[in-house]
Amino acid sequence: MNFAATFKVAMLSDKEIEVSRVFNAPRTLVFDAHTKPELIKRWMFGPPGWSFAVCEVDLRVGGAYRFVWRGPENVEMGMGGIHKEIVVPEKIVNTQKFDQDWTGGEAIGTLLLSEQDGKTTLRNRVLYVSKEARDGALASGMTEGMTFTYNRLEEVLPAFATEGA
Repeated sequence: MNFAATFKVAMLSDKEIEVSRVFNAPRTLVFDAHTKPELIKRWMFGPPGWSFAVCEVDLRVGGAYRFVWRGPENVEMGMGGIHKEIVVPEKIVNTQKFDQDWTGGEAIGTLLLSEQDGKTTLRNRVLYVSKEARDGALASGMTEGMTFTYNRLEEVLPAFATEGA
C-alpha cells in the first residue's frame, strides 16, 4: 500500500478542514510521536533548510505547548496553544495560534487516531474563526507542508518502534 497516497484534505464546513493520513504503525506510537518532544523533534522540523528551535509540550488538560521553527536567514515561525482535552492514545483537542497570525485568531485543533489491523488513521481537524481564515490557511501552503511533514513521520515511525518509544 502506498501510504503517501492516503493523505487527504476535506472541507468539513465553511470554517473547518480535516487532513487525514494512514500510517503503518499502531496508534500508541503515532500518539507518542505527536506528544513527546524527543520524538516530535525528529519529524516536525519543517522543510529543507529549517530547524526546530523550540519544542515544549505540557501534556495535560490546561497544559501549554510551544513550537518555533527557524528557517534560512534566521526567519522564525512560532505557534502554541493550550490542551483542552486529552484521551490517550486517541484524541487531543487544543487551541492553535501562530505568532504571525495570518488566520485572524485562535483555531481549535482536534487530532483523532484510530487503529485497525496495526495501521493508524490520523484525522487532524482544524476549526478556524471564519471562512476567510480557513481559506487563508489553505492558501498559505499548509497542505504541502503537512504532506512533507507526514511523509517524514512515516519514515521515522519504524525507528521509534524499534527504540521502544
